[in-house]
Amino acid sequence: MVTLLVQQWRDLAWSAGISVVAIAVALVIRSTVLWLLHRLARRKKTILGQSLLRHGERPTRWIFPLLAVLAILPDLPLPPSLKLALEHMTGLGLIAATAWLAILLVHIASDFLSARYRTDVADNLAARRIQTQCQMLRRIMVILIVVVTLAVMLMTFPPIKQIGEGILASAGLASLVIGMAMKSTFSNLIAGAQIAFTQPFRLDDAVVVEGEWGWIEEIGTMYVVVRLWDLRRLVVPLSYFLDHPFQNWTRSTADLLGSCFLYTDYTAPLDRMRDELQRICRSTPLWAGKVCVLQVTDCKEQTMQLRALMDARNSSDAWDLRCLVREKLIDYLQKNHPHSLPRLRGEFDMDTVERMLEERQNDSRTLGLGPR
Repeated sequence: MVTLLVQQWRDLAWSAGISVVAIAVALVIRSTVLWLLHRLARRKKTILGQSLLRHGERPTRWIFPLLAVLAILPDLPLPPSLKLALEHMTGLGLIAATAWLAILLVHIASDFLSARYRTDVADNLAARRIQTQCQMLRRIMVILIVVVTLAVMLMTFPPIKQIGEGILASAGLASLVIGMAMKSTFSNLIAGAQIAFTQPFRLDDAVVVEGEWGWIEEIGTMYVVVRLWDLRRLVVPLSYFLDHPFQNWTRSTADLLGSCFLYTDYTAPLDRMRDELQRICRSTPLWAGKVCVLQVTDCKEQTMQLRALMDARNSSDAWDLRCLVREKLIDYLQKNHPHSLPRLRGEFDMDTVERMLEERQNDSRTLGLGPR
């Protein structure tokens, strides 16, 4: 009996020692491979290689040792039951580490596309379209990898596998209840997939949502963050954009037409104001250089409505250009044509005024106040 216990402890110590050596060798191999890849990445200076090293360094810290343990487990002098349990645990760890690596590969692909299609340039419409698709697909892929990994890990347990098969065989009512309970979650996930492919909006698009104007800052799995013009954040569910109308000012192009309205007297010199509008537009880099028009769009009893129409390269420039043109045109009228500003007109009748004065004097005499 004592000899058997000593033999078992000796086998356990020997197995532990071999495992430690195998893990150490695996870590050395990993360090050597990463060192070579680092040198290659510094020499080539490729974004893909740098992203691969940055994202793959942590999961390989687990994958290499787990592969080493799986390789030596069949030859270790261990009891069959313990060996089977260790193989199962190591296999679960390897599945989790592999899923982790797969998720990081998705992020690597996203980094590569983000670096290739940059949005910090003037003409970034195609880049924003690609990055929006990548962001949504990345989140969907991560969710799928996590779900598949959990399913594979659970299927390695025979009792759970049988229970799972039984549940799947009679899951009609259960799936209906779960589906009703998670209706909003599923609708947002489906909306995310639809938005990724149809793209009613993209990252950095200028939109008007719920009467608020801003830019698409973040597209999440369940919600969209809109950065408003005053730096507030409007958080909107993804399904909102499929059920409600909204304005997208940069759907097909970032160019926009900006307009400002002025109310002037009927004596305003329209031709001179058109020349002044041309001068104002040419003097600022906010103007895109295509549209510069001044028109009378409405007439009221005492004023006429003028609309200045200009084009800009994006929504921010359009707003600033509208404010600039409005200020400059008002300043021009104040300095050069003040009579053209809105005025109230009245008719002065001398006969009526004399009669009113005479009636006032008569009233004063009647009251004994005398003339004034």
